[in-house]
Amino acid sequence: MTLVTYSCTAPSPAIVALEVLAKLQNVEVSFGSSDTPSLKVVTKHPITGETTNKSISWVGCARTLSQIIPSLGLWEGAQVESWVESASNAVIPALESGGKAAVEDFCAKLEAHLGNGDPYLTGSFSAADICVSLWLGLAMQKCGLSTLGEKTSSWMRNVLTSIISYAGDTAGSILKELGEAPASSPSAASGDFTDNPLVQKLNDFGVQYEVYSHVGCMTAEDLVANVPLASEKETHTKNLFFKDKKHGIFLVTHATDSTFNTKKLAKLLNLQGKVNMRLADPTLLDKHLKAQPGHVGPLCIANDSSKEVKFVLDKALLDFDVIHSHPARNDVSVKLSPSALTMFMTKAGVEVTIVDFASEGDGDKAAHTSPASSKEPKKPEQKKQQQQQPKQNKKSVKKGDTLLALQWKKSENFPQWYSDVIILSEMISYYDISGCYILRPWSYKIWDLIQNWFNVKIGELGVENCYFPLFVSQDRLEKEKDHVEGFAPEVAWVTKSGETDLAKQIAIRPTSETIMYPAFADWIKSHRDLPLKLNQWSNVVRWEFKYPTPFLRSREFLWQEGHTAHTTYEEADEMVMQALDLYKQVYQDLLCVPVVPGYKTKAERFAGGHMTTTVEAYIAGSGRAIQGATSHNLGQNFGKMFDIKFQDEKGETQIAWQTSWGLTTRTIGVMVMVHGDDKGLVMPPRVSPMQVVIVPIISKKLTDEAAEPYCNAIFNDLKEQGVRVKLDDRRMYNPGWKYNHWEQKGVPIRIEVGPMDIEKKQARIVIRHDGEKMDMPVDGLGSAIKAKLEEIQTAMFEKAVKARDEHIVKVTEWKDFVPNLELNNLVLTPWCGGEHEDWEEWVKKTSREESLKARGEELEDERTSTSVAGKTLCIPFDQPELPDGTKCIASGLPATCWVLWGRSY
Repeated sequence: MTLVTYSCTAPSPAIVALEVLAKLQNVEVSFGSSDTPSLKVVTKHPITGETTNKSISWVGCARTLSQIIPSLGLWEGAQVESWVESASNAVIPALESGGKAAVEDFCAKLEAHLGNGDPYLTGSFSAADICVSLWLGLAMQKCGLSTLGEKTSSWMRNVLTSIISYAGDTAGSILKELGEAPASSPSAASGDFTDNPLVQKLNDFGVQYEVYSHVGCMTAEDLVANVPLASEKETHTKNLFFKDKKHGIFLVTHATDSTFNTKKLAKLLNLQGKVNMRLADPTLLDKHLKAQPGHVGPLCIANDSSKEVKFVLDKALLDFDVIHSHPARNDVSVKLSPSALTMFMTKAGVEVTIVDFASEGDGDKAAHTSPASSKEPKKPEQKKQQQQQPKQNKKSVKKGDTLLALQWKKSENFPQWYSDVIILSEMISYYDISGCYILRPWSYKIWDLIQNWFNVKIGELGVENCYFPLFVSQDRLEKEKDHVEGFAPEVAWVTKSGETDLAKQIAIRPTSETIMYPAFADWIKSHRDLPLKLNQWSNVVRWEFKYPTPFLRSREFLWQEGHTAHTTYEEADEMVMQALDLYKQVYQDLLCVPVVPGYKTKAERFAGGHMTTTVEAYIAGSGRAIQGATSHNLGQNFGKMFDIKFQDEKGETQIAWQTSWGLTTRTIGVMVMVHGDDKGLVMPPRVSPMQVVIVPIISKKLTDEAAEPYCNAIFNDLKEQGVRVKLDDRRMYNPGWKYNHWEQKGVPIRIEVGPMDIEKKQARIVIRHDGEKMDMPVDGLGSAIKAKLEEIQTAMFEKAVKARDEHIVKVTEWKDFVPNLELNNLVLTPWCGGEHEDWEEWVKKTSREESLKARGEELEDERTSTSVAGKTLCIPFDQPELPDGTKCIASGLPATCWVLWGRSY
């Protein structure tokens, strides 16, 4: 049997947040006081022996304690880490120094973030809410802050009330500062809560009830643990809010000790056809039940004025004498008899389906309908699909302000590894608006180098740079129907100027076709005005529904977008292919990432376009593909919509043929994922902000003064060869620290200079991507290093090609499709044609179902950006031979091409 013990020390009083996280996991942790935070995890295994992992930062300690039970969902997504890190840097120091300014600045950011309307910092209850609320409350007391913003105060009351049974006197004292006395265990409520809409309905319907206040409880488990009942004939309820695309929305209310799963529910309800119940999101919950997650009870079903929600009630609840449930507040419960609950539902016009969860019989016998109802929201502890408990291998060391080791291994927890790499290598910082990130100089320089290269190449094609406004009117955006439908869910709108509502709302550009093309119509009159070839470097906003990932999927990102107009289709098509070839070169020649160029299927085509081409990359660490960049032949569709006409050489009026093509900062994320390792970034030399770093090994045998001229000579030699080089002569850090720092940032070559090197007129060369070490003479070192950088560029590309090609397999029978996806492969299959959207959708649905079944899972979070379903990546330009009589893998129709499938970001 494996035995795991935890011991944690940290400064008081901030340690209380870590204590709460441990209590929520129901794990025993030995806590003590110290000057710095530290968490030691000792694992004793009967076979592998004893291992010890250690975290020595607030973020590391909080993360480890939050992920002991992953299903609680306390640490899901990069935003949680960002908020905890931000609070530990800005707020905790104030507990020692009393520095008020930093806390006030943090409060201002927090107030702005909460102004977006989210009840929690990251959309659902998490470790960020716990840590930030407690640390901020303690800092408020220490610094003497008398008031907080309205949104911040409300959020803190909600969170602290929820955790008061875990945080004890600390939460209580902060609540008093906020002007709210903490509630005690079940007792008669001090008020009658008649201002509560659901309690008002109970009174209006003449239903007998009792109402009482208690500690805030986010989950049914919290209620059982913290709100004891008078007898075994009373029960709390557990509520789940589901959405199924085919069968609708369900509120399921069952006894806390009933066994429940969606497969069984589907059978008991006799649902026909495909059933894919997913936990619905808080927006839908608020829309129908007027409640937030963690605050729902069966009475909330009365708020569903649309009558769209189907209410399912556990038959076992009717056997209790008293049912306790929230009236849309998690610090209040209502006591009802089963008959009183039934009366309430009847008066509210709610149809209730009563289900015997203990039954194994068919749906007709196990379920019946009667006029009664109950309801509760999606919980903060819901699972996100594929979120696994990470293997913790924490070797985090902190010197000064820099963590010198990643806390996650690439092969063990890829998402957390990626988050570690981009933060600790100083590529990004998190921002207080979800899905938006700060690009620090190290990452922006990569984008800058790509821009410089790209500008030269498009200039050779006659493309000119320009800039168009950020905003687009609603009329323009909606002019092309298919186009706007493709972007509508992601469009962000400006609706106010100060306190004044705008007469017409204005969209922030999700793309620029509808912004630029009215100008095209003004400028283009004759064939002499064509071709018109423009490019702009800009930012765009797409309010992603899926969970954001820095660089890969964010709500604001940087890109270039090219837009051209031509006299013929052939000219436009040539431009499309020229742009796509440039994208291929960006990935392969600059980033050392191999890509597969091809056509998108009709279902994946750019909204409103005639044809879309793409370059698709493969991430070996996650086994997923990712769309690298796209180039679109728009045909004449936008020309017709925006009246882009010209007189040809015969004097006849023609519609222009158009293209658009774009490349984004996603390129940086793809590069990190493909090449990074357990030490950090591995930079391809051509886009590395710094190609070489020189580190003098200062000691008693080699002083700074003695090393300086030798190192400067090397530096100048490299500069003359056009190498981007830095001499790291900082005296506050030792050579070992510098080695780790620059390895983490991925610098391709490190040059070490020690006393023996000077004596022998040489330098020690260390290669980042493969760890090779060699001694080179300083005479001619600049040209030798320049050549070595090109060798590294080639070797990195060849390594990535090998990793990609090992995971591309041909499959001609469906039975082999999902098993190959499970092996992290890209799958090349015969296909009946890109226009068969119905069969493409069938593959997505069927592969998702079979994959979830193989994993023993039932649901997939509809907001996940890493679905287990297979999707078409492209119809590759390079088509293998297709033997006569080959059948489509899905439809069985005659195959017309090969198509590449994979799991994709």
